[in-house]
Order: sequence, then structure tokens, then C-alpha cells
Amino acid sequence: MKAVVFADTGRVEVAQVSDPSLLDPTDALVRVHRAAICGTDLHTIGHPDGMSRGAVLGHEFAGTILEVGTAVRTFTPGDRVSGADFTACGHCWWCRSGNHWECGERQFFGTGAAFGPALDGAQAEIVRVPHADVVLHPIADGVSYDSALFFGDILATGYAAVQRCQISPGDTVAVIGGGPVGQMASLAAQACSAGPVVLVEPVENRRTIAHEHGALVAAPDDARRLVDAVTDGRGADVVIEAVGGPRGLDTAFGLVRRRGTVVSVGVHQQPTWPLPVAKAFAEELTLRFAIGNAIRDRDQLSGLVTAGAIDPTIIVDKRVGLDDAPAAYEAMAQRRTLKAVIEMP
Repeated sequence: MKAVVFADTGRVEVAQVSDPSLLDPTDALVRVHRAAICGTDLHTIGHPDGMSRGAVLGHEFAGTILEVGTAVRTFTPGDRVSGADFTACGHCWWCRSGNHWECGERQFFGTGAAFGPALDGAQAEIVRVPHADVVLHPIADGVSYDSALFFGDILATGYAAVQRCQISPGDTVAVIGGGPVGQMASLAAQACSAGPVVLVEPVENRRTIAHEHGALVAAPDDARRLVDAVTDGRGADVVIEAVGGPRGLDTAFGLVRRRGTVVSVGVHQQPTWPLPVAKAFAEELTLRFAIGNAIRDRDQLSGLVTAGAIDPTIIVDKRVGLDDAPAAYEAMAQRRTLKAVIEMP
């Protein structure tokens, strides 16, 4: 079969690889109809520790069941499904408590050994899915592959950030970063009863997308003025940091009100950051971190999409076939594309 594979630092290619097969009774094979390119994929190929040349990339996918193992009870061939971006066993203490990311059997599709034992990804014609009854989710009638594709990562991540904020109706929410996760956080906050949502982003076309879908927008230099204008100078009730790194956290702490909450959902690479502890103490601030969990939240996500409260496809600005995936990687790395989707029949 064809697949997008890691070729070298910063470079991918499309290659012929062996078809996957069922290895365990709980496995399923999925014919991929939609896959997406994610910022995590860009980071994976740019910092390829634990990646092997020829490894299949990608962790956002939707498709149909081709084959199931003897222990799979939920799915049969032909079922439409979306996949979570990581696997979990479904029966350990962490899984039973809804914290599937902490599962000891976690594997993350298409990222080498960065988040557990390596597992081939889903930017391919077929993907093997361990723990299929846990990892896969049936796509509801009326929900497209395009929408279901985003349940597995970026919509789940934006939604997790909103849930960690514990937004009250009418709260002012600031979102730092207008990339795919920031856009999803903005949509999720609006769907979950937020008041004004201010999205802070330096790239104009990303601000335009957010503005067209309900957010107030500002470049970083103008963010505090806009937040003050909608809060009588108090600052945002909650701030979602969706960039990662010290600059995003510094911006978030500069926008949050006293006794407010900052939730960081951006991927952090630097091991430390100087927390402004005197400010945090004096103003009784709360700092939390969040990682998306599609396995836990996808029923709610499916309901929000089915009801029309969230349309995750608004960020898709490039569609390519599998053969053109390398060019789409390049466009996303250069920020000429916000979100690229790989379409397969």
C-alpha cells in the first residue's frame, strides 16, 4: 500500500510499504478515507528522536472497517469509524477513571517512540488499530468523514482545554494562538456558553477565520487593549494557551484577571519556564495543563457536531491526494496552509 513516511529530518515522502495485518485479537484494520496533517506531525519530522526512516506518519483519521480480530465486539467490516490519536487498553485504573492518556499501554499513532512504543500512523491507505473497541468510534449518521476526522485530536484537544477552564456562562475567554487547536478551542468555548472569546494571533488570515466564526480577534500587541475593552479592564476570566512555550505562557499571564485561570494546551518543548510566582500568589491565579482525550470526550464532540454547534471543517484550507502529501507538509510548515486534509477514496 501507499503511505506517507518519515524520510529524513524535516522531510517526508510517499512510499510503498507492507500492508498491515492483525497482530492481536483486539486489533482492527481500517481503510482510511480521510487523514490530516497536524502540527505534531511537523514537530515529529523536525525533531525526529525515536523516529525510524520509513515509519508511517499521521494520527488523525477516519474510514471504514476492513477486518477485525476475534476479540473485537463493537465493530464489523463496513462500519464507518473515526480514530483517537492514541491507544489505551480501556480497563486499567486510569482508563476506568477517564484518564486514558495515562494508560500504561498507550501508543501514539505515527510519532515514533515519543509517547510510548512506536506504532505506524494513519496517513496511509490502511491502518492497524490496537484495542479497537476502545480507540475507534462509530461515526453517527449525518456526520461526514471530514468532521469526524477531527474528533481524534485537535477538536478533542480544544474541547479538553475548555473543560479544564471550567467556564461559567458569560465568562470572557482569551485564546492564545490561532492555529488549528486554538481555532477549535474558540469554537468549543462558544459552544460551551462562554461570553466574548478573544483570539490572539499574529497571522492575519488566521485572525480572519476566527472572526468569521464568532471570535473577537487581536494581534498580540493589541490583545490587552481588546480584553480590557470587553471586561472593563479586569482581564479575561480564563485564558487558553494554545501555542506552547514561554512566550505563550507569558502572554496568557498578562491577560488573565485576578483569581482567573490559565489552561495551557500548547505542546511544550522547553523543560522549564520561570513561573511568575509572586504575581500568581498575590492574584490567586490557577495554572492548569490539558491534553486532548478523544476516547473520553468523543460522544460529546459528536453531539456538538451533529447539532451544528461546532463545525470543525472551517479550518480546512487545503485538500490533497496521498501523492501530494509532501507538498502539503511544506505548505503547513511555511504557514501558507492552516490545515491540510489527505483525501483517499
